Amino acid sequence: MLLQIRGYHLPGRAWQSHDEHYDNVHVGIQVGKEPRELVRADAEMSSWTIPIDVIMRDGKLDFRGAAVQGRPGDRFIYLTWGDVGEDGTFGMFRRAKLMLADLEPFAGAEQVIARIGLTDECGGPTCARLKPPALTLSTD
Repeated sequence: MLLQIRGYHLPGRAWQSHDEHYDNVHVGIQVGKEPRELVRADAEMSSWTIPIDVIMRDGKLDFRGAAVQGRPGDRFIYLTWGDVGEDGTFGMFRRAKLMLADLEPFAGAEQVIARIGLTDECGGPTCARLKPPALTLSTD
């Protein structure tokens, strides 16, 4: 299966949270412990395409792939938020989880599209477990 994540309504490149201030905010997919395919948080939209293997394991669906995180039965994809320094280093400060169990109704599909609102109700980068209305899933 190909999981296409389409992010919209990004929060902007500068963000302040409590005592922290970030001037060059980016979001990407986390592969292992590293961010990949970074997109500036002031972009109009973002898009990532992630290949995922859907297999049966002990009579249940399981998900595998380079960007898949977590244990069997609790797999997910991280969207990782960070501030990119002048030297190009990525300082992660927030993550959002797209739970792969939410894809089970689409297990036979070649492609699933996840549309994600990337700004939370407080105007910051979306974080924690992604749920409707911030997340919608479809095959088209």
